Amino acid sequence: MNIELAKSIAISEILGKLNLIPKSSSNKELRYLSPFRNERTPSFFVNINENVWFDHGEGIGGDLVKFACVYLERQNEAHTVSDALRWISNLSSEFPVSSLLPVRKERSFEKEDSPLSLKSNRPLTNVALIRYLEKRGIPLNLAKRHLRELQVLNSNSGKRITCLGFPNEDGGFELRNPFFKACLRPKSISFIRGRVPKPDGIHLFEGFLDYLSAIVQLNGRPLKADTIVLNSVSCAKEAMAYIHKYGYRIAYTWMDNDPAGQKATEAFAEFFKSEDGLSHAPMNNIYSPHKDVNAWHMHHLRL
Repeated sequence: MNIELAKSIAISEILGKLNLIPKSSSNKELRYLSPFRNERTPSFFVNINENVWFDHGEGIGGDLVKFACVYLERQNEAHTVSDALRWISNLSSEFPVSSLLPVRKERSFEKEDSPLSLKSNRPLTNVALIRYLEKRGIPLNLAKRHLRELQVLNSNSGKRITCLGFPNEDGGFELRNPFFKACLRPKSISFIRGRVPKPDGIHLFEGFLDYLSAIVQLNGRPLKADTIVLNSVSCAKEAMAYIHKYGYRIAYTWMDNDPAGQKATEAFAEFFKSEDGLSHAPMNNIYSPHKDVNAWHMHHLRL
């Protein structure tokens, strides 16, 4: 992809691939919450006619290539123009499997009027959360490498909730405690580098408990291959954009053994066929007949 072609792609299309939707609009302008930071009032504007953007909170703007460079820099990724063009090409590719992607209902506070707000973010020490993880078969030393102890405020009830937080690539968190499961927006995938530089493989898990369970079952060491935790099967296309043309040789899918998980596995299988040299290894047989990796892990530990 060259610069002129990249500039011809609607910025709103790329924002949509990042699961960003306009909070308001007019005939000429779309208004978004900034993808560069957490905010409640939209300050990121896209001029539809000129296909340019401007972030009023930071005083920067430009075309799609400029946006990609800034966005990649904020994600601590390589952010040259060449990197931006490759990233745009990946995101703008039309995957032929979108009709297969399932939608699983879950409690996710992602709207502008979300009642949840982050009040504290600290290392994991809460005894109740640690006991919850122990009951799910996740040792504390592993949990501390991947999870945070968060306190969120529900503005509707006025209650503060202490929960586990699993960070994603866009600055949001998956939230969990024994009685509570939600998302602190923005919703996104989580990407974890493998212990081998530029690995041949990529693992795909639905949730972070499945990912941590697999690590425990595989002797507790970080996985050699890279990992994407979807955090929701609705984020499957975002995961595909990460994988597209990266050069992986094998993809391991660890989806749930239920209709939505099966549909996601089928969607990934179709996508992998379009990637040169990428083979697919569904891992479901390992944890069948259990619903998911964590359920199998708990059964294995007799929990």
